[in-house]
Amino acid sequence: MKRNMTDWKDSILRLKERKAMPIITYPGLEIVRKSVMEMVTRGEVQYHCIKALSDMYPTIASATLIMELSAEAEAFGSEVIYHDNEIPTVSKPLINSFDHISELRIPEVGKARTGEYLKAAQLTVQNITDRPVLGGIIGPFTLAGRLYDIAEMMIAILMKPDESHQLLEKSVSFLKKYAKAFKDVGCNGVVIAEPAAGLLSSEQCEEFSSKYIKMIVEHVQDESFMVVLHNCGNTQNLVDSMVSTGCMGFHFGNAVNMENILPQIPADRLAFGNIDPAGILKNSSAEIVKTKTLELLQKTSSYHNFILSSGCDIPPGTPLSNIDAFFQALQIYNRNII
Repeated sequence: MKRNMTDWKDSILRLKERKAMPIITYPGLEIVRKSVMEMVTRGEVQYHCIKALSDMYPTIASATLIMELSAEAEAFGSEVIYHDNEIPTVSKPLINSFDHISELRIPEVGKARTGEYLKAAQLTVQNITDRPVLGGIIGPFTLAGRLYDIAEMMIAILMKPDESHQLLEKSVSFLKKYAKAFKDVGCNGVVIAEPAAGLLSSEQCEEFSSKYIKMIVEHVQDESFMVVLHNCGNTQNLVDSMVSTGCMGFHFGNAVNMENILPQIPADRLAFGNIDPAGILKNSSAEIVKTKTLELLQKTSSYHNFILSSGCDIPPGTPLSNIDAFFQALQIYNRNII
């Protein structure tokens, strides 16, 4: 459903109550009785998880993303290891030397599992119309790190910056088309997962990540389509660089304290975060989830651009009772401020 996302964003900024958008697709597997393998290889399974969770929880948007960070690399030709109930991983670098960059072909959108992710997005758009639907893609520096090896990439940006930029240009060329494909199937925005940029200094982040994120933003973002930049690394000193991309929203992981992040975010941009998805949401009790969520809401109460979220993708196997507690805490907080 087409909607004006600038107006949607501004309407959130005017609210006294808080809203939530956890990154919450994998927990739907328990409801639809499917495996991780089925979710990451079949778009309709991913959609059914999203729909089941949307029916249960008042998320402010439905995010059709699972941050497994291998689908785009697989489209380029990377080998991926699959397990029934674990998130897929790239098994080895596709590129062993920068001498081979010229031979690296930019894949067509829809190749490998990217077609299934677009199918999930399209089904979600068609069947969930009461809230925005956001697609999800990997970020250019993170993709380059999957194609070459992230440790080698960290060395390369120091020793071979020109060749690093060549690889990043190929990464962003594909990602611009992939983001546009989510827009074309009717999504209202896209979340770009760029966690590897958390390893960079602020200057490196600007040169090797934010510069390329901005290319994607300029290619797809407009009144009807918003871009949210996710980085679950240690981003406290990277916020200015992230903001320079022009994204309408920014999503932060639990590696940072939101009280240190929010003062750096312009008041007209959205900031999402950052309950620990594994340590708290998956592996703690419902009571601890509720306590930690209320603490975060209270600490961020003066920031009207804050949206409650998980710090990253909520893992498979997270008890639904803990997600219930997350939303119960939100309800308690809102009841006390209105």
